[in-house]
Amino acid sequence: MVYFIIAAALVAADQIVKALVRAHIPLGGSIPFLPGVMDLAYVQNTGAAFSLFEGKTWILAVISLVIAVLLAIALAKRLFKYPFGRFTLALVLAGAVGNLIDRVALGFVTDMFQTTFIHFAVFNVADICVVLGGIALCVYVVFFFEKWEKRGKYADDAHHADS
Repeated sequence: MVYFIIAAALVAADQIVKALVRAHIPLGGSIPFLPGVMDLAYVQNTGAAFSLFEGKTWILAVISLVIAVLLAIALAKRLFKYPFGRFTLALVLAGAVGNLIDRVALGFVTDMFQTTFIHFAVFNVADICVVLGGIALCVYVVFFFEKWEKRGKYADDAHHADS
């Protein structure tokens, strides 16, 4: 249950930041956030990462919905016994749901973090959750799954410490 609460809190943070950006920054505009590092901008993205599949909002929404449902099932059925594994799923779930809400409600995803020290795609809180959660999930599966999940190490401790 705690992992669904974490995911919900991250979705709420994502939606709050997006709403504040839409309310206070004109479309296409930006304001300094971390001087020399990052600005806050208001960009509408109808595609996926790096504007791939631009204009395919509904296809991306369906894909996001399917992924979110599968992640929720994996969390509910405790696909991973160890807390770190479940945390990675919660992060990716939060990101999928955060951007799904935008796609369904607005027809685009609100992006706002614009790096100023390098040219990079503008991104949002949900994107951060997907990227960090995805990287952490890969690390977990490659380096820890065999040791912790298949052999059961920590599984009993994790079950008792986190119900």
